[in-house]
Amino acid sequence: MKHPIRYRLEYIAARFLWALFASLPVSVASCLGGALASVAGRFPPLARRVDKNLNLAMAELIPSQRRRIASGVWWNLGRTLAELPHIRKFSLTHDSPNPGEIQVVGAEHIDGRDGMLLFAAHLANWEMTYFVTSKLGHPMHVVYRAPNNPLIDRWLSNLRQDLTLGAYAKGRTAARGILAALDQGQAVGMLVDQKMNDGIVVPFFGRPAMTAPALAQLALRRKLAVIPMRFERLTGASFRVTLEKPLTYVDTGRRKVDVPALMGQVNDMIEAWIRERPEQWLWPHNRWPSGDQATPLNEAVDR
Repeated sequence: MKHPIRYRLEYIAARFLWALFASLPVSVASCLGGALASVAGRFPPLARRVDKNLNLAMAELIPSQRRRIASGVWWNLGRTLAELPHIRKFSLTHDSPNPGEIQVVGAEHIDGRDGMLLFAAHLANWEMTYFVTSKLGHPMHVVYRAPNNPLIDRWLSNLRQDLTLGAYAKGRTAARGILAALDQGQAVGMLVDQKMNDGIVVPFFGRPAMTAPALAQLALRRKLAVIPMRFERLTGASFRVTLEKPLTYVDTGRRKVDVPALMGQVNDMIEAWIRERPEQWLWPHNRWPSGDQATPLNEAVDR
């Protein structure tokens, strides 16, 4: 099957950058990636999108604060991409991490569990979530949003193979894979902070946000533990991952009530993580596509 020339050029560029970053020590690669992305982030359309989303979600910020956070956003994104070739070289520690290390907190919350659901957000270097669980002896199936470029999608899927039990692009194939994994008592991980067009409306930063309900639907249907997995970049290429206690959720048997309630808990937790380290979230993502037409929930309720 022939692919458009644009896809092939993007694929070649991605492979070139991968080789470049792989040839460098992780700290150098991370810093170079951050510097390159910080330059790209000054491109007006990209800068405007991040500023718009920050203003929608955190209207209390003044322009200088938004600019400082936006600068950190692009540095973090560039670092994340540049660190990908080095993921397998990272090591886990319980102490304060050095560059190339990930401090693990709360591993006891997944020890001895079968058939659990883990959720994370696009914070710090989110691609390391499945690496960490694999190193802890709990490899998991993961669900991801496929890139538009099928060449890059196939390449990245192959790279993930030895670190996951299965990687599924969102869709019906993913649903079948997840259900089969849970039937076998295996773990499933999801990044649940992005917009889903056919999702449900759940508050996020006080605004209506289309949210994927699958995590809550599976948890309630299968009576599964839901484990929050928080990733933080500490300094440069050093990280901390915190596996938190399983969420406590209510199951009344009324799915139209229980699913939004559980996803509300999830969104509230992710929002708290982001507010603590806003420069590490993926603000370029169009989380509130209606933009400045979106109505804050407290205003909508008052009407």
